[in-house]
Amino acid sequence: MTAQSWGLLALFLAIALLCVKPLGLYMAKVMEGAPIWPVRVGGPFERLTYRLCGVDPAVETGWKRYAVALLVFNALGALLLFALQRLQYYLPLNPQHIAGPAPNSAFDTAISFVTNTNWQSYTPETTMSYLTQMAGLVVQQFMSAATGIVVAVALIRGLARHSAKTIGNFWVDLTRVTFYVLLPISAVIAIALVSQGVIQNFSPNKTVALLQPVTYQQQKVNAAGNPVTDAAGNPVMQTVTTDRQTLA
Repeated sequence: MTAQSWGLLALFLAIALLCVKPLGLYMAKVMEGAPIWPVRVGGPFERLTYRLCGVDPAVETGWKRYAVALLVFNALGALLLFALQRLQYYLPLNPQHIAGPAPNSAFDTAISFVTNTNWQSYTPETTMSYLTQMAGLVVQQFMSAATGIVVAVALIRGLARHSAKTIGNFWVDLTRVTFYVLLPISAVIAIALVSQGVIQNFSPNKTVALLQPVTYQQQKVNAAGNPVTDAAGNPVMQTVTTDRQTLA
């Protein structure tokens, strides 16, 4: 690793260590429903969410109902993400008319994002439509992270409440983590990215001319689009020269 890489790692570690105590105290107050100013500001939206979803925030459950709610929520999320990928060709916000990924790839991606693994075996810009990325992948990046946090919170409650039979309300915990922790952090990072000129729009991909041709190696494919391999099973590579680049 280069000195710059070590410096970045040290910077990230320092920021994480500096955020541990203040962010931990803030999250503890949020999960307790303490009347801090973000909760007061977001309270109307939080209560509206409960009413729309039919959730009684005053009712806590035991670990079994908590676990069932968590599993059902994430199972439905995986099914919806799978369906969104497979049907994306027929859905809006797909100016490139990208076809839906194969069933095995869509299933792998759905499970990966629901479990917060976020492993991708494809190029997102050329495989997923804007709608799939926004309403599917990004949503699960929030929900899977929120799920991990609420599991930790429920575990802490279970250890702290020696004689209690309840560990909280999964839907309340999920809502509070999303509203008061994940969304604010994302908003701050989004503002930082926008300030640096990072764009995001719904325009189709653009092809631009390069100042000089570029030569690179890519895997050879047959007429059906499948990778070509040699007798040993290794991919067959070919040299390609191009003077254009597609900007996604």
